[in-house]
This record gives sequence, C-alpha cells and structure tokens, in this order.
Amino acid sequence: RQNIRGDHMSDMRIGGLASGMDIDGIVKDLMEAERMPLNKMEQEKTRLEWQRDEYRDVNKQFLELDNLALDMKLDRTYQSKETSSSSSAVSANASSTAGEGQYTVDVTQLASAAYNFTQNSITETGKEFDPDASLDSQQDNFAGNFNNGDFTITTYGEEGPTSNTFSIEAGDSLNDVLKNINDSDLGLRAFYDKGADKVMIEREDTGHFNSDGHDIEFGADADFLTDTLGLSQTAEQVGADSIFSYNDGDFEITSHDNTYSINGLDLTFHEEGTSTINVTNNIDGGVEKITGFVDKYNEIIEGLGEKLNERKNRDYPPLTDDQKDAMNEDEIEKWEAEARKGLLQGDSVISGALSQMRTSWYSNVENDGAFNQLSQIGIDPSSNYRDRGKLEIDEDKLRTALSEDGNSVKKLFANDGEGESKGIIRKIEDTLSNTRESIERKAGKEFSTSQSFTLGEELVDVNQRMVDFQDRLTMIEDRYWSEFGAMESAIQEMNSQSAFIQQNFSGGMM
Repeated sequence: RQNIRGDHMSDMRIGGLASGMDIDGIVKDLMEAERMPLNKMEQEKTRLEWQRDEYRDVNKQFLELDNLALDMKLDRTYQSKETSSSSSAVSANASSTAGEGQYTVDVTQLASAAYNFTQNSITETGKEFDPDASLDSQQDNFAGNFNNGDFTITTYGEEGPTSNTFSIEAGDSLNDVLKNINDSDLGLRAFYDKGADKVMIEREDTGHFNSDGHDIEFGADADFLTDTLGLSQTAEQVGADSIFSYNDGDFEITSHDNTYSINGLDLTFHEEGTSTINVTNNIDGGVEKITGFVDKYNEIIEGLGEKLNERKNRDYPPLTDDQKDAMNEDEIEKWEAEARKGLLQGDSVISGALSQMRTSWYSNVENDGAFNQLSQIGIDPSSNYRDRGKLEIDEDKLRTALSEDGNSVKKLFANDGEGESKGIIRKIEDTLSNTRESIERKAGKEFSTSQSFTLGEELVDVNQRMVDFQDRLTMIEDRYWSEFGAMESAIQEMNSQSAFIQQNFSGGMM
C-alpha cells in the first residue's frame, strides 16, 4: 500500500515563542481537517483493491470448476474398468473400450534381450589388469593377442540394422572404450566385471529382430573384440520374443517385449504360465468424479450467492493507516470483516453466470443415448429454495445409470454437439469461459498491468489524485506556518516596542 500520510518538515518547526500559543498543535489540528478528503481517497483505494481481489478469487473458483470439467468429458470417467488376474504370470490394465468378462492368456515364452560375454578370463594368469589404465600400458596383461585397431558393431531393431565403427584413441582405457559403446545409438550396455574378469555386451531392448542371425553382430574388423577381449560371435545368446495365446484358441501372438495391447487390455508378462483376466466396470470411479464436480459447483454457487446478496455496511468504511495505528490487530480484523461486506453485491456478470449454469443443468440434451435429463440419472435441484439451485444426487440411481449405460451418461454430460445437442458440461464450460474473460477485463490477473483492466485504471486514477492532493496539503501547511510566522513576528515586534516604551517611561520618571 502506498503510504501517503501528509508528514512534512513542519514537524521540526517550533512556534509560539512570542505568543505563547501551541502553534504546532494548532497547525496539526487544521491539517487534520484539510486531510479529510485524502483519507476518503485512501479508503476508496483500499475498497478498489479489495474488490479487485474478490473478483480474482471468483475467477480462481471458476477455474477450479473448469479443471474438474475436463474429467467429466473423458470416457474413463463413465466407463472405467477394473482388472484382476488369477495368477502372477500376467497382469493387466483395461481401457474404457475393454468389454466386461474373462480373458485367458497363456504365456509360453518370455521376451529376453540378446547378450554376449567373454568366454574365458581376459587377463593372463598371474597378472593384474586395470580397466581404468591406458590399453597400451596393459597390453602385456591380456591373455589373448593385443589388438587396438578400429572395430564395428551392428545391432538390429524395429527400424532395421544400425552400425557404428569405434576407434581406440591413444590413452584410452578399456572402460573408455566400453563407455563409447554405451553412449552410441546401438542400444547396448557394455561393462567389465573385475570379479569374473569378463566383458559383457547386452541389448537394452528385449526381442529377436534379425531373422538371419545375430542381434549383436561383429564386423570383419573385430580383432579387438575377439582376440583382445575374448568375445566370440558364435557364443551370442540371441534375443527372444514373448509368445502367448489368447482366449484358449489357436490365436498365437508374438511380441518383442513382455507387454502387449489387445482388445482394450494392456497385458504385462511376468513369467510363463496361464492367467485368467477378469474385467469389470469401475462404477465407483464415475460416481466419485461426478459427485466431486457437483459438490464443487454447489460450494461455489452457495458462496457466490451469499456474496451477491450481502449488503454493504456503510458504518464501517475501510481503515486508513492512521486509524490502524490506533487499533490492535483483533480490532482491525473485526472492523475489516464488516468493511469488506457487499463488495460483489448484485454483480450482474456473476449473477448472470450462475443463472446460465442453472439453466444448463436443467436443460434437455438431445442425443442417441438413453438419458437426456439429469433427473434420469439421479441428479435433481434441491427442493429447498434457500439452497439457490444447489444439486442433490441419488447415488443409487446414478450407480444404476452408469452400470446400465455409462456411454449414455457421458453423452448427457459431454455430448459434442451444438444447441440442444450440446452436453451439460460443455455448456457450463462455455459459461465459465465467457464469465472469466469478463471478470479479467474488470479485475485483471495477478500479473496484469493496472492499465489493462477497469479496476486497475481506477486505482491508477485514485493514486494520482492522492499524490496531487498531497502536494496541495504541503502548500496549505506551508501557508499556515507562514501566516502564524507573520503573526509571531508582529507580536514580537509589538513586545519589543512595548518594552522600549516602558523602559523609556521608567527612565523619564526617574
């Protein structure tokens, strides 16, 4: 808050020496009267700030409701599925498109990744090998022939073969070379295990991709891999695809990894074996989402209804800074609670939004589903007129509707049409969007510049008026001090003359 309090250097002036009057106190009293319009401006500014914040809080509530509306348009809200599995061999998640029932999955083979490793120790018996030292310094420690020339590795994947040629630079250690393999786009993990004294190279991805041979293929220049590190192309364990059958039939399916999506089911294979997957509708999830949205709506219209009908308490204007200085925190809090009343009283934008939303709830939604009114799924307006249009839910009736035809319930709320075909939630979203835009034009957002919204422009205006009036007060106070100063000078002169006359009169008598 800008603190404009009319303090002036006159506080350092000393007056009344000649007259004996409390000039400082007199000027302060006079300035208190002069400052009254400034106090009114300060109160006006405070009220504008409160009103701005109230509108922004309304928009925050509407945004929360708008965010909840997103879930009300999703298939999973109305047709969410739960799964269970009869064994640990297979687990599953079901999308909203999966049909209720049982599905049998028989896994006969798990997917695995290709790998290759040194067949014998790479270090000569009796010697010590350091994988972090340069290869040149370690060449006498290798059990096989040392060869540090370039080598090529090719891997196979969904997009076909990928090849990379590696060069061993001067000073490179074995771990440096293996890191270069790991950092390449071959999709490999390569490492040296000191305890086993062997090098392992393995694919990151499971599955067998090269129908003609190896998944990790050494080039003709692979002397470093074969002679120095003791790797053998023929020793590779090629990758394997997962193999499973679906629903007790001859429908056998392979996958490069241990997951597969079929008929709305996302399957994950953990071990070989047979599992029965049971899929059921998750009615609880739909009830929770719908109830949560309705509860938030009821909370908002109740709070805003009270704000719209709340009368201003004109006996409690906003406090000025000087007034606050004379009160304790509890007194300030109680006063401001009264002073803040009626900030949104009768606001046409907010009341119009509440009216439009009520109309949306009560309207028919033309669609090809079984439900076109909220009352058909157990949602009705409260019978108590004091509830201002709050909604009540018959949960049993809602559960029955979701169980019998969740897709139809979704169309009632989220049908993507125009006019009477538009779902209730989509109509409410339109109202929320338009209302939030109107409120932003009036009260802006947190980081809006004051000149970009109506209340901000009013705040800029009142601030400028306060600055201008403060300049005027300074001039008035200077004038008062000048006038009292002239009076003091006159009195001082009269006192001097009186003393002079009295002195001369006394001298003449003598």
